[in-house]
Amino acid sequence: MGTIQALRGTRDILPEEIVYWQWVESVARDILGKASYQEIRTPIFEATSLFERGIGEATDIVGKEMYTFMSRGDEKYSMTLRPEGTAGAVRSYIQNNLYAQGGVQRLWYTGPMFRYERPQAGRQRQFHQIGVEVLGSSDARADAEVIAIATDILQTLGLQNLRLDINSVGNPTDRQQYRQALVDFFTPYSSELDADSQTRLTRNPLRILDSKDKRTQEIAQNAPSILDYLGVDSKRHFDRVLQLLTDLGISYQLNPRLVRGLDYYTHTAFEIISDDLGAQATVCGGGRYDGLVAELGGPDTPAVGWAIGLERLTILLQKMRESPQQVLDFYVVSRGEKAESQALILAQKLRQFGFSLELDLSGSAFKKQFARADKSGAVACLILGDAEAENQTVKLKWMTTKEQQEISQFDLFEKVEELRKEIDKIKEKQ
Repeated sequence: MGTIQALRGTRDILPEEIVYWQWVESVARDILGKASYQEIRTPIFEATSLFERGIGEATDIVGKEMYTFMSRGDEKYSMTLRPEGTAGAVRSYIQNNLYAQGGVQRLWYTGPMFRYERPQAGRQRQFHQIGVEVLGSSDARADAEVIAIATDILQTLGLQNLRLDINSVGNPTDRQQYRQALVDFFTPYSSELDADSQTRLTRNPLRILDSKDKRTQEIAQNAPSILDYLGVDSKRHFDRVLQLLTDLGISYQLNPRLVRGLDYYTHTAFEIISDDLGAQATVCGGGRYDGLVAELGGPDTPAVGWAIGLERLTILLQKMRESPQQVLDFYVVSRGEKAESQALILAQKLRQFGFSLELDLSGSAFKKQFARADKSGAVACLILGDAEAENQTVKLKWMTTKEQQEISQFDLFEKVEELRKEIDKIKEKQ
């Protein structure tokens, strides 16, 4: 009987990679916190109807990609592993009466999402996102703010070769007129469209513009532009968003074919794209969804948000070879029963003083422990053997210069601030 493997479309994130994830989360948490966004954590499964009503039954996500199952026991209802984060955040906003607090709610979240699709680089069946939702503002400044914050996060991480594609999908009235224009345009070509687009022609013609089929894309090049169907209010809002982006120094590219894949979008739709990822280029996507809160049973509430795919983002960071690896302050080496006991106490006290360190627990010969100390990247090595244990001393070895000194364990803790300054000085030079 073979060993049990991770299921197709899932993967383990191992220690050498997780440092990138932690780096992204740390940068995002810092930037979002400074912008007054508050973290929210929602369940990873919800009532299926939440996604059917929120995302739209005619979308690929609801029609093909959701992991849906019946509850156990006497509770007979359909539940679904969340395929995206917005619907759950909005459900929580309504259920917990967050709108009653007044003003604008700025929320953010991170965690796993689930979609059944063909696994490939940067796209898994269990994948992870960081997302933001701004609820309660119809102001174009909210659109510009969320785009600016996404840009800040990606630029702080050092990403290059990014571009912002932006469009307006208007309000429901604009979109209905545009929908009819698309039906009129694509109908004569219906036999040449791919199978999915033929189905979308009657159910959701805007999604034809999203098709990856080469012939469908060729036909869609001449399709009417939604920008020609925007009403006065929609055009005013979109023009204001574009002007604000210009004022912020954020360059953009108009993309009238950009409609995003979810039914709840209104007005602004955007994607931040990397030219370093090949076909799977979108790192961040989002837009405005003014009707979703009301659709899910809440008060009429305008809203805008985005989600960043963490798998794709970490692939980019690894390609850049940026290393967020933490540099250890100390590597602690010990040999002999008494020395090993003292080393454990020493390591615990140093951690309590705020130092980072690794205590070698292998029990190997000194030579092997020293080799691991060299590989650890630590600034200094603390060494305890039988002689040091007997004399209550410790050897301090600076790894860059190989200078070594023996000091009492008591003096080590008396000189904590001197040690900290010396370590910080060495780290700055590295």
